[in-house]
Amino acid sequence: MISSRLFQEALIKGDTGLIKEIYKECFPLVKRFITQNNGAEEDAEDIFQKSLLQIAVRYQKEQFEIRGDFRGYLFTVCKNLWLRELNKSKKRVTNELFLNLYSEEQDNALALMEQKRFELFNEKLNLISENCKKILSLYFAKVSYAEMVRALDYNSETVARQRVFKCKKSLTDLIKGDTRFLRLKEL
Repeated sequence: MISSRLFQEALIKGDTGLIKEIYKECFPLVKRFITQNNGAEEDAEDIFQKSLLQIAVRYQKEQFEIRGDFRGYLFTVCKNLWLRELNKSKKRVTNELFLNLYSEEQDNALALMEQKRFELFNEKLNLISENCKKILSLYFAKVSYAEMVRALDYNSETVARQRVFKCKKSLTDLIKGDTRFLRLKEL
């Protein structure tokens, strides 16, 4: 398993050996996600390539660091791009007299903002208690309150709801307390 730093450096320096390794390790998951969500293998290749390019360009501009697993980060970038692509195709006007209102630059800017929001969310998620992390991971996975009661050994669903509410509030307060929040919120 290759570190996030090596993956980033491979993209920036154009190290074809490591880039092939990125494809080998990461592309199958992206391809499976896209083909299971109304896409073809060609779509997966396009999205994967665009994601790698976005990460490389962003790194050259900002010198940011991927703190977690590179594969997970890349998958999230690919997923966000694909979901936006699906959403965009729903909104396209099919009349050829109208111009396409989307530009590549706008698309890349939106992807970057989504990624920065995701990074802020994950950063603040790592600051809350381990108990809240467990509770919110179950909540985000859409586990029912009844199942939460069993998994976390709570007395009732009311207790589970209260804990979810308190943990969500704690996370929300951390996010809103960050100076980056207002910039990321408005875009």
